[in-house]
Amino acid sequence: MEIVILLIALLVLSGSVIGIVVSRGRPRQDDWLDPVDDERSEPLAERPATRGSPLDLDDAELNEPSSGVGLAPRPGDPPPVEADTDAGAGPDDATVAEIEEALAHAVEAEQAEAVKPRFRDRLAKARSLLAGYVGSVLSRPTIDQETWDDLEEALIRADVGMTTTAAVLDALKVEVAEKGITEPEALLAQLKGDLKARLAVGDRSLQFEPGAPNVWLFVGVNGVGKTTTIGKLGKICQAEGRSVVMAAGDTFRAAAAEQLGIWADRVGAKLVKGAEGGDPSSVIFDAVQRAASTNADLVLADTAGRLHTKVNLMEQLRKVRRVAEKPPGRVTEVLLVLDATTGQNGLTQAQQFTEAVEVTGVVLTKLDGSAKGGIVLAIQGELGIPVKLVGLGETVDDLVPFDPDEFVEALLG
Repeated sequence: MEIVILLIALLVLSGSVIGIVVSRGRPRQDDWLDPVDDERSEPLAERPATRGSPLDLDDAELNEPSSGVGLAPRPGDPPPVEADTDAGAGPDDATVAEIEEALAHAVEAEQAEAVKPRFRDRLAKARSLLAGYVGSVLSRPTIDQETWDDLEEALIRADVGMTTTAAVLDALKVEVAEKGITEPEALLAQLKGDLKARLAVGDRSLQFEPGAPNVWLFVGVNGVGKTTTIGKLGKICQAEGRSVVMAAGDTFRAAAAEQLGIWADRVGAKLVKGAEGGDPSSVIFDAVQRAASTNADLVLADTAGRLHTKVNLMEQLRKVRRVAEKPPGRVTEVLLVLDATTGQNGLTQAQQFTEAVEVTGVVLTKLDGSAKGGIVLAIQGELGIPVKLVGLGETVDDLVPFDPDEFVEALLG
């Protein structure tokens, strides 16, 4: 009996020793549950829960040496991602520059694409006038006399004018014969190419010479939008970094100076005006002197479109130009402002003003509301004066440089 009791005591004692040894090789549960453990200072809730509870791990996993990068992966786990220990890692300057350049080009392209459909849409009225004729031409299986009749009527109705229309079609017939064109689609493509070539002649940029104050004279009859054009163009020039003086040279129209003054205030330009009914030349002279004394780059000069005295309008404009040319001034542009809705009357006006003051370019306003956009071809073809700007609406952004290719595509597209 004593032997049995002794054996039981030995078994109990050996079990206690084994338990102590095992417990020393296994982490305590309290160590895992303590949220402020020395090696894992983050709260328990924020620890990755990818391996389950540590109490579920076998002895081999628990006895793995700690390396500071987590527990050893189990079979089937994805390979660990090694951290980049290079302190200088990151996108280099060249990569950043390339990205910025690409983004800039993308924005510019997006803006350019946004402008193109607007130009096309604003010529919808003129295009709708020609749509029936263009459709009639394209509906025929071949080119016949009715095809030529449709093209002639379309151009005349668009106010291209008899002279320019005859010149365009005569040249087109020669090209059709020489190239053996028989399909209406090819004929229309050739017509577009010819019109673009006719409009591509001449410099359409606004001339500016460094140094003395540049003077841009705006001429035209009343009601065509001279004052508004000056205001819009003044804002564009100011945005480009050119300082502007506006000269209220239309002293005969009631409230003309006040209207120009409103634009000057809006765009931050200086305004020079004279007495109502006074000499326009003196206003232009004072504006040039003001520009020179303040180092302004540009004088935008409004002029009268109708006189209430016996002085001839054209003679008055000649005098204005002579005065504007006196040092320190320099006239680099004489822009004739025409209302596109007047059609062939605009051609007559262009002839008269060109004889008086040597017009250098045309600003065609209200083109968005006109079905007579062909006047552009008449002015270019008969007078050789380039259309430099077109007005496509009421806002400042609607005064845009004239683009012959876009114009023809919008008209006949």
